[in-house]
Amino acid sequence: MYFDVIILGSGPGGYVASIRASQLGMKVALIEKESLGGVCLNWGCIPTKSLLNSAKILQNIKKNEDLFGIDKVKIDFLKIIQKSRNVVSKMKKGISFLMKKNGINVIYGNAKLKNGKKVEIFRNGKKIEEHNASHIIIATGAKSKIEKKFQQDEKRIIGYKKALSLTSLPRKMIIIGSGSIGLEFAYFYHSMGTDVTIIELCPQFLPNADEEISSHIKYSFNKRGIKSYVSSTIKKIDYSEKGVIAHIQTLNEEISLEADIILSAIGITPNIRLIGLEKIGIQTNDKEFIVVDENYRTNVDEYYAIGDVIESPSLAHVASHEAILCIENIKGLNPTRIDYNNIPKCIYCFPEIASVGYTEKEAKKKGYQIKVGKFPFTALGKSISDDNPEGFVKVIFDSKYDEWLGCHMIGNNVTDIISEVVVSRRLEATHCEIIKSIHPHPSLSESIFESVAHAYGKAIHL
Repeated sequence: MYFDVIILGSGPGGYVASIRASQLGMKVALIEKESLGGVCLNWGCIPTKSLLNSAKILQNIKKNEDLFGIDKVKIDFLKIIQKSRNVVSKMKKGISFLMKKNGINVIYGNAKLKNGKKVEIFRNGKKIEEHNASHIIIATGAKSKIEKKFQQDEKRIIGYKKALSLTSLPRKMIIIGSGSIGLEFAYFYHSMGTDVTIIELCPQFLPNADEEISSHIKYSFNKRGIKSYVSSTIKKIDYSEKGVIAHIQTLNEEISLEADIILSAIGITPNIRLIGLEKIGIQTNDKEFIVVDENYRTNVDEYYAIGDVIESPSLAHVASHEAILCIENIKGLNPTRIDYNNIPKCIYCFPEIASVGYTEKEAKKKGYQIKVGKFPFTALGKSISDDNPEGFVKVIFDSKYDEWLGCHMIGNNVTDIISEVVVSRRLEATHCEIIKSIHPHPSLSESIFESVAHAYGKAIHL
């Protein structure tokens, strides 16, 4: 069958591309090998947020036991896991509805690219159909990065998928990596009662974050009882009757830690194997990302790539915007390109973390003379009323042109207020526009107003 566009993968990049293409009058086929929504909906963004919400509810109950006369809290781990899977099912139905509403042909199977803009579909290793199109978009996402020394057996060494569907709560867990995946699972499992230890290769937690954010989240986790070692590596893993014994080289010594299970959270890698890139001659780089231009075109005419398979931030909202731009470029609409330095990055552990733009270190390295402002949530009425005063908002401005270079937040619900900064930076707002815009009181958004005022010596409540 002929299509205007065939899209490989139905994650936040693929399904959004299919809808936008349909809106623009294109005949679309969306090929998915497993479930609609891709990793994000089925094994990433959505189910993890359900688990983290359960963890936050539990922590709030424990914090207010005396206030409400609660004697004992009982955790039904399987019900918590099942709740997250129910959320996934509900979301998948929503995407399925959107596919039908927009007249998109959803084809289940493994796709393999062929010359001449053709795509073969396989099920259980057997070719079942073949289609061709004017344009083909690769949006096959990413998978858990595998540590070569320690292969995941999904029993004692697991990845994020298994961590979302364990049938029993581990007594002890070691997490390798303190990126977003590692931090979110560390918070969840610790909240459920698991003894959690994080091992991080780099000298700081959350290696790419602003240093003050990294320091605070490490301090916060340690205070809660989540142990951690930075500048550390696992040299060897032995198996025991109870689980595993990890031999760890820290900065100063070698230690051995026993655990029921090890979660590898060292990142993700592009999911591009076995789809026929070599056959077509599509170029990849040394990190296995597909090479594209500013319009997401590969080196082969009419083949495109978006999302986690290209070297841009591996975030669902980035993939979705790339999808829209890719389709609009195909239709010749000349859309505005993404400013990759104005993308919000969020982590949903507790305290939450949200950031956009340059870190203080990056801004200085680029030669900016900067003004830095900070405002702690301990000085904010809404945070104190919510009984969640931990954390702060930090802003970074260019002294010369008053350009808002970056913003970094850690605290309760900061992932919901970072968008003000993204929009303000997009509109090139200066500090004057921010502090002259009245923010509601009491609200968490006041922290942005106050931190900007602090950078310019105008803070009232600090």
